[in-house]
Amino acid sequence: TWANVSGATDLADLADCDLVIEVIIENMEVKQGLFKELDGLCHEGAIFASNTSSLSIAQMAAVTNRPDRVAGLHYFFPAVINQLLEVIATDQTSPEVVEALMAYARVTGKVPIVARDAPGFAVNRFFVPWLNEAARMLDEDIANVPTIDEAGRETFHIGMGPFALMNATGIPIAYHSTSSLAQALGEFYAPADALAAQFESGEEWDLEGAVDEAAKAVVGERLMGVVFGVAAQLVEESVATVEDTERGALVGLRWARGPFGMMNDLGMDRALELVKQAAAHHDSFDVPELLQKQAVAGQPWTLRDVRLEVKDGIAVITMNRPEALNALNEKVLRELKEIIAQVRDDPNARAVIVTGEGPAFVAGADIRAMMSKSQAEIREFTEFGQGVLNDIERMEKPVIAAINGFALGGGLELALACDIRLAATDARMGFPEVGLGIFPGLGGTQRATRLIGKGRACELIFAGGQIGAEEAERIGLINRAVPLQQLLPEAERLAKRIARQGPIAVGKAKTAINQALQMSLEDGLAAELDGVMETFGTEDQKEGMTAFVERRRPEFKGQ
Repeated sequence: TWANVSGATDLADLADCDLVIEVIIENMEVKQGLFKELDGLCHEGAIFASNTSSLSIAQMAAVTNRPDRVAGLHYFFPAVINQLLEVIATDQTSPEVVEALMAYARVTGKVPIVARDAPGFAVNRFFVPWLNEAARMLDEDIANVPTIDEAGRETFHIGMGPFALMNATGIPIAYHSTSSLAQALGEFYAPADALAAQFESGEEWDLEGAVDEAAKAVVGERLMGVVFGVAAQLVEESVATVEDTERGALVGLRWARGPFGMMNDLGMDRALELVKQAAAHHDSFDVPELLQKQAVAGQPWTLRDVRLEVKDGIAVITMNRPEALNALNEKVLRELKEIIAQVRDDPNARAVIVTGEGPAFVAGADIRAMMSKSQAEIREFTEFGQGVLNDIERMEKPVIAAINGFALGGGLELALACDIRLAATDARMGFPEVGLGIFPGLGGTQRATRLIGKGRACELIFAGGQIGAEEAERIGLINRAVPLQQLLPEAERLAKRIARQGPIAVGKAKTAINQALQMSLEDGLAAELDGVMETFGTEDQKEGMTAFVERRRPEFKGQ
């Protein structure tokens, strides 16, 4: 909130800052001068970041005594709304700094992607040529402004075409961006004559005029060919991954499909054909080898909506579809099922955290995808979803839900299938399904009732509203609420404590606790006894008791 914001006019006031982000004019000498001065003022652990969209981070870092703690944080227009944040790493930026900046991005409501310090970084590397190619087609008299704009909107399923976007963000920005890329990467990126002339005129593009329907297909193909080629090239150069480049288009540019998703939709042979056609118009534009190999293999690009990282005995599963608030569809559920099976069988993973990328944990099922389904298809989808959540609940490894934002409908049902639920204090939870004429079908009526009782479950489901994290904690829906910046660290601390325990014992205890909800006390006690006896005679039991007697920490092996 603004209550936490204070102003300063003296750089010395920044001496105690842990992170300084510069947003001054795009001039290398000025930026270097600022970083050099800050280097003498700020403590040695401080991180310096630049919001530049085109200048070299490495050159800025070179004037400091901390090149390993200098990076880029490239915000996207309009920064108060656009959720994308490019984290730019030089060859010297330490992994710890990149990780810290990714965490900073998330707690400030941004969706971060990582890009190498290279001209254009990830998104502008293909977006600026998209704008420039539109102007080039004016040079070649292929179509007029309104035709190119409409073709751009329809081909990329966006609200504004390239010329309208240049008017909105500023033609000088497009011109200087193309000039900067051309200086670093070659003639293909140089400003089109029409763009240079428009920049010199100081006028906006005239968007009025008749649309030539016959020319739209050619325009769309040219735009796709350039975008596909440049996107594949930047991945080939290890500027960014396929998935981060795709996410940059989806979140930062609000495209319905990013370049790699569009290529998958068209097929690799057709995508390669479009890139070859675009390359034929430009002597300095080569067809990337990566794309050629992908076409020969006949395989689509791998674009995952669920991410897995296993480190120090903890598996972190991230629902990674922030452009759709991590909504559940068949693809997401299939990937989640595969990852759950992978984690279940991984001896290095002893505890699991499930969280979401962006402002939502999971905001429910993908309603648009559901609307076109038949009753039989809905039943199949729902049964499959129930099975995936059952896999989570039945897996012997403990699962912690780190609810970072909206957990609605299927998202809350996912959280309820986990064993422990932590939530950010500003997270919102609820079952809005009745407002859609349906009701929770992925276990919400069953698990919520078992957890908080019939009366509270009825109120939560019948009213279709949302509750905050503090209320969710009060009624027992979650274990506790913590500030967003503490959510993942708190989940990781708890997971590490669990991971240090005997994995066989923890797994058997989880099974017994789940059985307590389904059995009579007598049957539950019998099941508990059977489980306890299964732990005796294991190597872990011997190690645990021996370590206790010897007053040392046990080293459990899961045997």
